[in-house]
Amino acid sequence: MAHIIYSAFLMKYARKDWEGAEEAHLAHYATRSADSLGRRHHEEPHPLRSCFARDRDRIFHSRCFRRLEYKTQVFVNGTADHYRTRLTHTMEMSAVGRTLARILKANEDLTECICLAHDIGHSPFGHVGEEVLDDLMKNEGGFDHNLQSLRCIEVIESPYPGFQGLNLTWEVRAGLLKHEAHNEGAGLDGHPIGPFQSMEAQIADIADDMTYHAHDVDDGLEAGIVTLQQLETTEFWRMAAAATKDRYSALSEFQFVRATIRTLLEMQVVDAADHAFQTLEQYGPEGVREVMAAPKRIVDFSSGMKEILDQFTAFMFENLYFHQGVTDATRKSTAMMRSLFLHYIEHPETMGRKARTRLEQEGLWRTACDYVAGCTDRYAIEEFKRFYGS
Repeated sequence: MAHIIYSAFLMKYARKDWEGAEEAHLAHYATRSADSLGRRHHEEPHPLRSCFARDRDRIFHSRCFRRLEYKTQVFVNGTADHYRTRLTHTMEMSAVGRTLARILKANEDLTECICLAHDIGHSPFGHVGEEVLDDLMKNEGGFDHNLQSLRCIEVIESPYPGFQGLNLTWEVRAGLLKHEAHNEGAGLDGHPIGPFQSMEAQIADIADDMTYHAHDVDDGLEAGIVTLQQLETTEFWRMAAAATKDRYSALSEFQFVRATIRTLLEMQVVDAADHAFQTLEQYGPEGVREVMAAPKRIVDFSSGMKEILDQFTAFMFENLYFHQGVTDATRKSTAMMRSLFLHYIEHPETMGRKARTRLEQEGLWRTACDYVAGCTDRYAIEEFKRFYGS
């Protein structure tokens, strides 16, 4: 195959220049692309892009990433135009992650990669859909969307010649294993992933929580399920509302709500950044491994903010996530998904062509699980109608 010829002008902005900029501007505890542990399958480094920039583009171009547009965040996709989907949540999380990474002088590209890939293995119909798949697979290894995200980029998504998967760097893949890192001796490809993760993975993890805390409120208000009167019973909302009123003298109710939701997010970012700087000063990690082996997690909320957020999370579960209007729609959808899964078990020939090619290697149950987990909300509904009627 002929090699691409890069002009001298382009080569003025080569990968090496970016790696030099990272060395000059990132904190000593940050992950540098030049120090990556590499890819499972050898590839020559790209002359223009850093390894993490290359990973980001591979995630963006993957089908599993594009399918997030039609997967549930809280409300089943298609319910209304403005509700968040799994894709818009991912984009918002990525923006928050990059902000925190920049404040803490961590690697923004790596942080963004972990944010973008963290949900690509998520099932349709939100976390209730994940619970249904885990129950169906209880005798076959279970189901966890974080592990499934890793499975997507290592096994299922294979658009490139010469190797299986997207062949992302070790640091991105390790960043998806947040639930595994705390297990004693946990590792990936012979390298430890814990007891805590890299700064970039910790930032991605807390950015996920931040966007849930702020943006699910927005959707709940939009749906008329959560009211301002209810929110005013929580300390988190009262603090944000008071800061909004201090900042702006006259707002319409719509403007006030939008500004307060932005303040919810800002409060969390400021608290986490302040706490991270204090923890960094306390332990003084000199590199990535020192961050991972620190006595406690570096990027976290303060104890005061944790208490406030615990109360707010309980409020959200009671008043939004377990609201009958939400659970009824989700229950109907996940009942369809369960029937669809069992249909594929009984009739594997009705799964897609690519899925059928994995039957021999992966087995019937895992193949069906991969196939259903990869469905968008609307495709799962269409498939159910095809097999069972409306």
